[in-house]
Amino acid sequence: MLTDEERRQGAADLYRAEQDKKVIPQLSKSFPAIELQDAYAIQRLWAEMHIAKGARQIGHKIGLTSRAMQMASKITEPDYGHLLDSMMYRDGAQIPAANFLKPRLEVELAFVMGADLEGPGTQIYDVMRATEYVVPALEIIDYRTEVPRAITDTIADNAASGGVIVGGRMIRPFDLDVRWVGATLARNGIIEESGVSAAIMGHPAAGIAWLVNKLASVGAKLEKGQIVLAGSFTRPVDVAAGDVIHADYGPLGAIGVSFV
Repeated sequence: MLTDEERRQGAADLYRAEQDKKVIPQLSKSFPAIELQDAYAIQRLWAEMHIAKGARQIGHKIGLTSRAMQMASKITEPDYGHLLDSMMYRDGAQIPAANFLKPRLEVELAFVMGADLEGPGTQIYDVMRATEYVVPALEIIDYRTEVPRAITDTIADNAASGGVIVGGRMIRPFDLDVRWVGATLARNGIIEESGVSAAIMGHPAAGIAWLVNKLASVGAKLEKGQIVLAGSFTRPVDVAAGDVIHADYGPLGAIGVSFV
């Protein structure tokens, strides 16, 4: 375990890396005694630094829920991070690539909560009942530390979250079988990745149930109006300035952005 001072230092290092756009050594190397509890505490301190500067927490992201992402990251358990209003981008946006160190995109579904939800013991049907809308989303992931990374490095680094793009068609959770939402992700007119939402732990709401039960262990919950990214069902795709992105979700519409 780390001391409170070491946790604060780790959060400050990550915040500085994000602001300076320069990667830092993995926290698992700088603080060899770091454990999962420390990593989540560092993540929270990092979020509080942004909130102190005027940002607002609007939800959570869940990562590493699909086999594809676990294989890509060589990590075998899910994680979660904070979503801030400063991380949100609109469909059709021109996104400055310089806002990130090495941005990549993941194809996801976002759940908008219609009621508070807290664990322990939360199940998929509890998540579905508490969800007001499901909407297509892309997550911009970004690493603020060197690689390879241990799970503690990823968690401390806000689960690698850098931004969120929401678009397409909103649906109510029972309007269709959300296990079978398919999507393709094209970069500059070439389809780079495709997948189906059942790849997220068998059901995209399963990751959210996991999150709710995880939050219960630290006395937290999901709140009405919050947005939750359920996890990627494709491998990440690198993007850079000049790239035009089109994510096609079939009957749920599409998301289109460009990086400049």
